[in-house]
Amino acid sequence: MSARAETVSTTASDLISLTKPRLSSLVLITTAGGVFLAPGSLATPRALVTLLATAGTVGAANALNCYWERHSDQFMARTRNRPLPAGRMEPSVALWFGISLALVSLPALALGANLLTAGLGLLALLSYVLAYTPLKARTSAAMLVGAVPGALPPLMGWTAVTNVLDAGGFALFAILFLWQMPHFIAIALFRKEEYAAAGLKSVPLERGDESSRAQIVLYLVALIPMSLLPFQLNISGPWYLASAVVLGLSFLGLGAWGFFRRLGKPWARQTFFYSLIYLTGLFVAMTLDRIPRG
Repeated sequence: MSARAETVSTTASDLISLTKPRLSSLVLITTAGGVFLAPGSLATPRALVTLLATAGTVGAANALNCYWERHSDQFMARTRNRPLPAGRMEPSVALWFGISLALVSLPALALGANLLTAGLGLLALLSYVLAYTPLKARTSAAMLVGAVPGALPPLMGWTAVTNVLDAGGFALFAILFLWQMPHFIAIALFRKEEYAAAGLKSVPLERGDESSRAQIVLYLVALIPMSLLPFQLNISGPWYLASAVVLGLSFLGLGAWGFFRRLGKPWARQTFFYSLIYLTGLFVAMTLDRIPRG
């Protein structure tokens, strides 16, 4: 490979990394879940445009987040090798990449889905970049703000089909919103020193480990009944209900174990990984046991 080709390949790889592909893949799964679960259907070309445009919008928000946090990222092991803190890319490149991606993705979302879905995408972008990102250095309450754009993708998938905000879409939003709390707190527990070095606020740093473990349990207590709403709203059937109960009680048991035993980083890391298993299992069960509606 020539030096020029290698440079182009490296630049392309770095640009893709700005979109945080692993996070974007989770967004695609939850958005697709919203599309599939919503009453009605979306033509395949429009569904593909909706998914790609949603991923592009989220990728734009992530790229702008990388631009904003380029200085603090160098203090965290999981972020210090990103293109900006590692010095492989000029900040202006990341800034214009994020802006350009948003300018392409949001109109595509309006055309592929509808204006409501594009509006939700714009809300996700602005709340993530202009509210959540700057608040992270000021207060642990930023977690609540950041959970809003994180919970919008399945609602966007739902509205892409229905073009309305209703109970089914909000149920998916609420599940994702509450799920993020134990997920984020667990990360902040086993990366507490990195958050402190980067100057970012978190529940463990502001409230302590014991309060963090207690909050994980409380959010899980709230998440379990919320996860039953798809069954109650006739979105999914009894197999989903059984799966949601088993997954939820297992999650709560893990959280309670850590709380009562006052466990530390290994438990927090296990909780983080189980949160991913939980969400994946919940959406798989929801889609496999979907109740067809008009």
